[in-house]
Amino acid sequence: MTIRNSAPYWVTALGLLLGCAAYGSETSYKLILTSEAGDHDSPLGHAMRLWEDLIEEKSNGRMQVEVFYQGELGGQQELFDQLIRGNVDMMITWPQTSYDERIGVNYIPYLVLDWEDAIAAFSPDGWVQELMAPIYEDIGLKYIGPFPEGFGGIATQNRYATSFEDAQGIKVRSQPVFPLPQTVNAMGFQAVPIDWAEVYTSLQTGVVDGDSSNVIYWDYEYFGDVLDYFVQSSHNFSSYSLLMSDRVWDEMDATDREIVTTAAREVIEKQFAEARAEDEHWIATAQEGGMEYIVPTTEEKAAWVERVRSEVWPLIEESLGTEIMDVVRENASVPGAKTSGASD
Repeated sequence: MTIRNSAPYWVTALGLLLGCAAYGSETSYKLILTSEAGDHDSPLGHAMRLWEDLIEEKSNGRMQVEVFYQGELGGQQELFDQLIRGNVDMMITWPQTSYDERIGVNYIPYLVLDWEDAIAAFSPDGWVQELMAPIYEDIGLKYIGPFPEGFGGIATQNRYATSFEDAQGIKVRSQPVFPLPQTVNAMGFQAVPIDWAEVYTSLQTGVVDGDSSNVIYWDYEYFGDVLDYFVQSSHNFSSYSLLMSDRVWDEMDATDREIVTTAAREVIEKQFAEARAEDEHWIATAQEGGMEYIVPTTEEKAAWVERVRSEVWPLIEESLGTEIMDVVRENASVPGAKTSGASD
């Protein structure tokens, strides 16, 4: 049996064995799967365990997966760095744009405006996936597919805003990923890029007045004791990515790749079927728990869409290129089109 030794200095420090077959399906695997967010009982935690279970089941136990939850192996940028280097094998993550700003396709604001558009765009055979896969390949990652959550919003304490004017002076945490801080600024808020692990302390100490771009689950479940309002701005469609390091992917044969991707497709299909209901469940749960849920009027949302697209999309085009943005403009939802209810 041939065992691949992946970055022993890092693995030894963790006391883990990373191995993969050089000769395909005759060799055992020990793979690391992690994410920067989501504890054992979160929807993301459940998804990671499902991916683990399906891989082990489909390989008859020959492929073993070790799951690590938020914070157990490091912060958001650190984990993505380790994935690029091949020290982490798989992630379900909000990918960092530090290696290629074109990954920002995943974070283009007001790309879709309702669930129907989002499902069509982010489905495994959607136009967004067709754009993204080659970009990940260029930085050494296999893009297996999206993990949709829902539409992000702005969660705050003490006061809230549904317009550019009312947002002045409100500091909100933003994921340190282009173009999310720029989007939040264009909406009128003051964006403060902060890693996920530092958000709660930043809210407690007044570094920021709120959080942005997450679905309501994260803001209520993790910060519900310090946040009062959730505005369904829907400026971004929150979608993680299922990724695998090319370092392990390239050494797998067709049989083992099929095991990984078939298992992932089951996770993705399940999430697409359940994401909308899950988001609506947490909207109701947050309201029952005392968080006020605010949906901007059609006019307020249209004003945000117009301002953000006019200010941020040109910045995105400078980074992503005209060719990508031409595809985006051709496929993106049109302001004023129908919405799909509370979560859009």
